[in-house]
Amino acid sequence: MFPGSRQEWVCCWGAATGPFPKRKRLQILVQLISLCGSVRCWSISPRTTPSARSGTNGSVPGPLIRMREGVPVTVDLFNDTDSPELVHWHGQIILADVDGAAEEKSLVVPANGHLRYRLTPQPAGARWVHSHVMAMSDLSRGTYTGQFGFVYVEPKSQPGAYDQEIFLATHEWEPFYTSAEDAEEMDPQQKARMAELAAELKKNDKPNGWEIGYQRFTINGKCLGFGEPVRVKEGQRVLFHFLNASATENIQLALPGHMFQVVALDGNPVPHPQAVEVLDLGTAERIDAVVEMKNPGVWILGTPKDDDRRDGMGIVVEYANKTGQPRWIKPAKSVWDYTLFGDNRTAPAPDEVIPLVIGKINGGTGGFNQWTLNGKVYDEKAEPRILHKGKRYRLAFDNQTDDAHPVHLHRNSFELTNVHGKPTGGVVKDVVTLKGFKKIDADFTPAMDGLVLFHCHQQLHMDYGFKLLFNVT
Repeated sequence: MFPGSRQEWVCCWGAATGPFPKRKRLQILVQLISLCGSVRCWSISPRTTPSARSGTNGSVPGPLIRMREGVPVTVDLFNDTDSPELVHWHGQIILADVDGAAEEKSLVVPANGHLRYRLTPQPAGARWVHSHVMAMSDLSRGTYTGQFGFVYVEPKSQPGAYDQEIFLATHEWEPFYTSAEDAEEMDPQQKARMAELAAELKKNDKPNGWEIGYQRFTINGKCLGFGEPVRVKEGQRVLFHFLNASATENIQLALPGHMFQVVALDGNPVPHPQAVEVLDLGTAERIDAVVEMKNPGVWILGTPKDDDRRDGMGIVVEYANKTGQPRWIKPAKSVWDYTLFGDNRTAPAPDEVIPLVIGKINGGTGGFNQWTLNGKVYDEKAEPRILHKGKRYRLAFDNQTDDAHPVHLHRNSFELTNVHGKPTGGVVKDVVTLKGFKKIDADFTPAMDGLVLFHCHQQLHMDYGFKLLFNVT
């Protein structure tokens, strides 16, 4: 969005059916983003019955918001529902009062009300915006909804030459509770630790609590085969911006016959762009990748998980003048490695190391698991940990559970310095996925004063204890 322009981003917050409200035209004195909340009915494929789905201007994701780094914008938030809302500008380094997190005492959009504020977008790159309310047991709130959209903060220089730019967001629909756990691929060390954990659970006689399953899977709000294809031409270099906008699911994506040249992670350029066959995105992670279109045909860009792809997690990529049934070829199994894109170097010593040991308290049949950091479930009454601007802190993550955790730090970015025992540097992110029984170190220097929230971006984990609050002075 550029000076003198007007961009409306109409976002459906809530869970009631009904048409979009009609609003008077807003006088524009500065750059303006307008978000208005209500809900309408639509289908994500002909197989689904039209139902109330929260989205953006009748679509998911919302229309792309483009900003210029360092150029202030005014944001108008309209909430036509009966519940207060929080809107989080994910990945941006902004003041706590507009970040959109209750724990940071951010401004709340009142029920049936309006909120206006200004923010200065930074840093450049692929960011996004989404609801940040606690869902708890209500699967119609928070990131279970379609209340999200891409935000692209225009960089001063683009990551390499390309002919076309495509934004794709994955999301799941119709969530339900299940006792089944979504097992991830494990190495021998993880399997051994898993066996120990199973023995402990058997001794304690308390099974795992509720997990979340989904009926439908989408890319850009449509099931595979029911949305518009990505149309390309042979010889093009296409820059894809991928976003995992799921509430709970980590995903993999592949495009048979093509490679992804990864140029940025979470919107931040990587030191060493590398070509990979399969992308791996934890919840809330973003990947920018350039694909050279040199294998003409009609292809499926989708998840290697057959069941999820059959239930919609894919999109057709169609070359010009090519027809026929979309083809899928299962990729070889691969292990995602953040260090592939980083520098092989030892990071400078931090001023302070903050150990963060992740634990789990099983909820038992019909209950909810609780999540701990250093043995404690988040307590909103506890005093936040004090940090100081200008100091370099090392977050030493130690996952003592079998679950993967996409951990997110608000209002800051961090640099990965050690991944599973391998030193690295230069990979800057705001979310990193910590696999079961693995360790990762990430360094950061607080950018601004005020409260800073750290949490798992898996909605169920965040809701039930996986949070920590810092106070930067």
